[in-house]
Amino acid sequence: MPLLPPRIVLVRPRNPLNIGAAARAMANFGLRELVVVDPHPPVWAEARKSAVAGETVLNNARAVGSLDEALDGCTRVIGTTAGSRRNLDRPLRGSAALRHRGRIAILFGSEKTGLGNQDLSYCHDLVRLPTTAEAPSMNLAQAVAVCCYEWARGRRSAKSIPEKTTDVGELLRLLDIVTPILEASAFFEARPKPEHLRRLRRMLVNARLTPEDAALLTQAARKIEYRLGLSKPR
Repeated sequence: MPLLPPRIVLVRPRNPLNIGAAARAMANFGLRELVVVDPHPPVWAEARKSAVAGETVLNNARAVGSLDEALDGCTRVIGTTAGSRRNLDRPLRGSAALRHRGRIAILFGSEKTGLGNQDLSYCHDLVRLPTTAEAPSMNLAQAVAVCCYEWARGRRSAKSIPEKTTDVGELLRLLDIVTPILEASAFFEARPKPEHLRRLRRMLVNARLTPEDAALLTQAARKIEYRLGLSKPR
């Protein structure tokens, strides 16, 4: 069974030429799904200048307002980082992490700041390309090209994930239900809410919940929501 081509997600890119060049690199290696989160306008007109042979990818690309939208339908999220400008709370992995079966999203941060801590909390794994310490950060489009190549190179040797995995969108919707419950119980009164939501999000996406487990937890959260009078009109 062949691997599904990953979804390439560019988070807040600043240079439209990098978007076009990323689309071209995707076309080179047979990837088709490009999502751009909160792009700096104008995007598409300028991006076309560098999308030689990648026009189809660019024409079908989606611009969305949040990572929640960008990752809906994916079962695994891989973040890319040079790892040199922030303290990471987990080990960096090599290109083998790009070769899981299932619907994968590969995240790339903006040219200026890379992926932030909020973005990294959505990721199951973090990947670092083996650049030198003297020049650890790559151009955005070049990083996309290298990851697309590594995915294409490893298609035949990829290992299957034996267990069923849950759509990331379902996990994020579960967190949306749980958050008001935690607020009502004063959970965040002595804790910084953004930091703890990032930790909770990361715990959920890394828990390897089956769809059945996620559905059970969602039912439990809905029951608590109802008992606390927090249910929203449907």
